[in-house]
Amino acid sequence: MTKHRHFIFFKPVDTISQFINTKRRKKIVLGDFYDFPEGTMAIGRLDVASEGLLFLTTDGKMSHKVRSKKVEKEYYVQVDGLPDAAAIEKLQRGVWITHQKEQYLTLPCRAELLEEEPTLPPRGRKIRDARHGPTSWLSITITEGKNRQVRKMTAAVGHATLRLVRVRIGEIRLGDMEKGEVREVADFGELPA
Repeated sequence: MTKHRHFIFFKPVDTISQFINTKRRKKIVLGDFYDFPEGTMAIGRLDVASEGLLFLTTDGKMSHKVRSKKVEKEYYVQVDGLPDAAAIEKLQRGVWITHQKEQYLTLPCRAELLEEEPTLPPRGRKIRDARHGPTSWLSITITEGKNRQVRKMTAAVGHATLRLVRVRIGEIRLGDMEKGEVREVADFGELPA
């Protein structure tokens, strides 16, 4: 019986969540960071502009468990402007976004305004100048994962996402990991069946 291997990774911005760059652009791929074993796959991808916690595994059955609606995914989101209580409440109840060219109502989620900027490594490239107005940080925890969902959710309440960092999947947290760091783990913790 083959023993599967599992990894957690702090995906930096401008990294493609796959092992092959099919677009032929000068983007970094996962294999540029670590010599992953053959058959390793990313679970719950992050788009090129997003950062944070990514699971990788040689066990294809883990993908279904991690992507389950029973597993929470938490993001720290820097947004344009200062969302008011009504905007936060809309996020919590669910908002209409476009998914695969159709309108989709997101599931209820946890969303809150963070009182302080979270402690994260610098992004690497500047997001924008302070002269363009204030920004704020939200914590958004969802149980689904439509393409670019969190970005579409914040836009739906009038606050464009400037920086998006996934900080938790299930019980596993990004913690003190540095950008580009890979850690091999025994498993991904207690994931619901």
